[in-house]
Amino acid sequence: MELRNEKIPVDEFVKLRAEALATWATGADASDLEKNAACAGAVPEKKRFAPALARAGADGTVLVQPRAGVCLLKDHITLLRRLADEGGADLLPTTIDSYTRQNRYGEAQQGIEDSKRGGRSVLNGFPAVNYGVAHCREVVEAVDRPVQVRHGTPDARLLAEITLAAGFTAFEGGGISYNIPYAKSVPLERSLLWWQYVDRLVGWYAERGIVINREPFGPLTGTLVPPSVANAISVAEALLAAEQGVTDITVGYGQCGNLTQDVAAMRSLATLTRSYLERFGHGDVTLSTVFHQWMGGFPQDEAAAYGVIAWGAAAAAFANATKVISKSPQEAVGVPTADSNILGLKATRQVLNMLAGQPLNGSCELDAEREMIDRETMAIIEGALRLGEGDLAQGVARAFQAGVMDVPFAPSMMARGAVMPVRDLQGAVRYFEFGNLPFDDETKAYHRDLLAKRSAAEGRPVSFQMVTDDIYAVSKGRLVGKQRA
Repeated sequence: MELRNEKIPVDEFVKLRAEALATWATGADASDLEKNAACAGAVPEKKRFAPALARAGADGTVLVQPRAGVCLLKDHITLLRRLADEGGADLLPTTIDSYTRQNRYGEAQQGIEDSKRGGRSVLNGFPAVNYGVAHCREVVEAVDRPVQVRHGTPDARLLAEITLAAGFTAFEGGGISYNIPYAKSVPLERSLLWWQYVDRLVGWYAERGIVINREPFGPLTGTLVPPSVANAISVAEALLAAEQGVTDITVGYGQCGNLTQDVAAMRSLATLTRSYLERFGHGDVTLSTVFHQWMGGFPQDEAAAYGVIAWGAAAAAFANATKVISKSPQEAVGVPTADSNILGLKATRQVLNMLAGQPLNGSCELDAEREMIDRETMAIIEGALRLGEGDLAQGVARAFQAGVMDVPFAPSMMARGAVMPVRDLQGAVRYFEFGNLPFDDETKAYHRDLLAKRSAAEGRPVSFQMVTDDIYAVSKGRLVGKQRA
């Protein structure tokens, strides 16, 4: 099938389903689309993602959602119930294990068996494909909050089929954001096609009145990602999803740490996504936003970690996010326990409650930051559209080949990795190396001037050492990397 930004015809979609469902035995559980729709349509409104997000947007409240998932079915249900009842999570996750993310279902099955024998999870998430539709439906039925599938899968076709048939009402990811930061050698054209299938499936449900929320993964590599790089990819994935019939989209952004920049980036993302959706005929899509608390290295000291969590909650509140993805004080030491996740939820909620009704009004700095992020983001998107001769799917693939789209510190060979970020004196993420991003001379001069001020203040040149210092800074208690003695 040729990659084009066109809605997959029904007859072609039916043929593609046979291939997707045949990749593991439990695919047969989801073969009857009409039965799937009947079950998905029966999920009560209080357990549906889209209405919860819509209410939050109308009320101006920020919903809180953690990341969490364990291997054994009963343990996973217990975990989600605790996050809701003790942690007060508004929205619940089902984070998928790493074997499933790579479509290695045999090894995931071995993980289930080993977990049963050992009495504890040996996988870092929930192997939904192996459990199949009926057991996944038990998860949805066991809790009283909406549940989202969160993963990191370049090829999520079977995962989507099974979980949506089971009644999950939100599905994270995209052909760019769940390939470039997660895989080494998966061709981008292939992952874009796979995710067109996922979005066509979501669109098929929407045609029957069953709205599934779709959420591109905004933080990407989570390591000093410049806002315009992340936002351009989020806008592109939103447009690609809408073309396949998705009607409810949440675009996201990962905290960088400078409050002015983070607020400007989130506001820019919401406005530009809406503008591009309307430009390409998708003005009826319901749009919301998600702010991801700090995705980089955390301090090992739990008290210091709470400071990072609180700062992320404050940024989400000031950015008017629809929801915030919370972190835990155990981020530095591995997969957080349920107790730690609950503490992170409570800390986040406390800050949100205290900041409710306190807007961050415009300032010259905020307006200037947003204007520059707008300018850079549009330059990247328009560059991709030019390369695709108006076809965004083709344009994205060609843009990564040409470096017009790029992601720093990505494992994927599909990204050039020529973009090098570094912080300015105030901790905002700037461009040290632009790679082939299609920025004009004025934009480049803006970044170079800001980095020159840091260079002068610290008495050292802007170099890769400064980048390295910035990567580890937050885990050492700072935002801007301190020069080694």
